[in-house]
Amino acid sequence: MTLVPTAHERGITTLTLDSPANRNALSARLVGELGDVLSACAKDPAVRAVQLTHTGNTFCAGADLRSPPAPAAFVALLRSITELPKPVVARVEGHVRAGGLGLLGACDISAAGPGASFAFTESRLGLAPAVISMPLLPRLDPRAAARYYLTGERFDAAEAARTGLVTLASDDVDEALAPVLDGLRRASPQGLAESKRLVTATVLAAFDRDADTLVEHSARLFASREAAEGVTAFLERRDPAWVL
Repeated sequence: MTLVPTAHERGITTLTLDSPANRNALSARLVGELGDVLSACAKDPAVRAVQLTHTGNTFCAGADLRSPPAPAAFVALLRSITELPKPVVARVEGHVRAGGLGLLGACDISAAGPGASFAFTESRLGLAPAVISMPLLPRLDPRAAARYYLTGERFDAAEAARTGLVTLASDDVDEALAPVLDGLRRASPQGLAESKRLVTATVLAAFDRDADTLVEHSARLFASREAAEGVTAFLERRDPAWVL
């Protein structure tokens, strides 16, 4: 059974993250399947835009710590969203953590509902939001990035919109996205592709400049003693040794 079922309506292909056993965490399998489906969307002339959504109360819990993807594979997925010649719209009604925020940041437009919450939890695991910084830092308010990268605090949809993490915060996500999807249906395929190229140029420049370095950095962090303690503590549902 696929972890990324698809549906299509009037030019919009909806991809649903459907891995409830691990709260839609980024396992090697999920990353691979999502990448394959996006590649198919890029080649399909019937697809005007892609909507990325989720089942359950979690959009994406971040990396699957039991079966994580290779850092290079995750970077390739983030870049494929950014480079896709069709807009990618995120529809978020649940929690987003760590690497899931990178997935969200790579999307062109996003809307979050009242049940959404967000947190960069990497620092609490002995890690850092390394590779996800490429799609995020060009778009996030710098002061907000510093605060939430460092503290791991949880914040809501309104704050996510204020800081640039998402485009819209609304009590009704589908109502908020209706004019967005209508606008995408009215735009020409060439117009969408070329307009997206303009607004993603700085993000792609970050990938070109930093991808190899950040993949190596991420691998070093995951192999460190502090990360081993942080991940073990998380899986055992206890505080890591450094908590004061």
